[in-house]
Amino acid sequence: MRTALRANGYLADEGLATVLFLGLALRRPLLLEGEAGVGKTEVAKVLARWRGGELLRVQCYEGIDVTQAVYEWDYARQLLHLRAAEARASGTGGVVPAEVEDELYSERFLVRRPLLAAITAPPDGPPPVLLIDEIDRADDEFEAFLLEVLSDYSVTVPELGTFSARVPPIVVITSNRTRDVHDALKRRCLYHWVEHPDFEREVEIVTLRAPEVAPVLARQVAAAVERIRTLGLYKPPGVAETIDWAMALAALGRATLDESSIERTLGAAVKYREDAERVHDAGIAELARVAIERAG
Repeated sequence: MRTALRANGYLADEGLATVLFLGLALRRPLLLEGEAGVGKTEVAKVLARWRGGELLRVQCYEGIDVTQAVYEWDYARQLLHLRAAEARASGTGGVVPAEVEDELYSERFLVRRPLLAAITAPPDGPPPVLLIDEIDRADDEFEAFLLEVLSDYSVTVPELGTFSARVPPIVVITSNRTRDVHDALKRRCLYHWVEHPDFEREVEIVTLRAPEVAPVLARQVAAAVERIRTLGLYKPPGVAETIDWAMALAALGRATLDESSIERTLGAAVKYREDAERVHDAGIAELARVAIERAG
């Protein structure tokens, strides 16, 4: 499993690789929790690349409902269809056939959002990967609805009936733990807490994802980020920020990290003014020194 993930650009530790293997083998949803930026969303993208299935993403937010996540009707096309029927009827006494109303709520006018698209995917191809991203941002009502969907992989459209998956999709649910996810959802999933990678693995990730970055610079940036994460920031930099910072330095022609380059490019890693001030209070020169020493 770790070899397959690495071949598709993702370096997983033993625990994450094991839970991914079990999720695929047992056809169970995966609930990945952890701080923002540790690579939870990337897991779903890598699974889609590796398994060849379509990636279908539900980005959760407060107030998300069925029309954004499951289905809606194409009202513009329905209106055109109704007007066309009325135009045809005008030549035959102006009576619109009764079956036109039924036609308006047929699959022809159904817009499949990610949840329904995942359930109705054709069984002769690779199963799609359904990513339900940041479930902790959604309302309790949406989470309760999601429980029903995951219990038997089916969705009911009142006008058409129940759609059931012939082959269950691969489901990845992520949470930044801004609130606790309900126990009922956790019981339906295999759970894993995703940590920030250790120093050596983060260096490997930077090297894999940004091969243009000099090896010494990759180690120094990873060491600097490791130090920054200990400063109690509001939003510690994630792996994506580590990669961005290394690429920004490489784009400026830097082969090593120093005080000046940290000053100029810190915004690639730290995204809040208060956090940047805290890094400066801790000492840019000290950060450069620690990074160089840690990188060896």
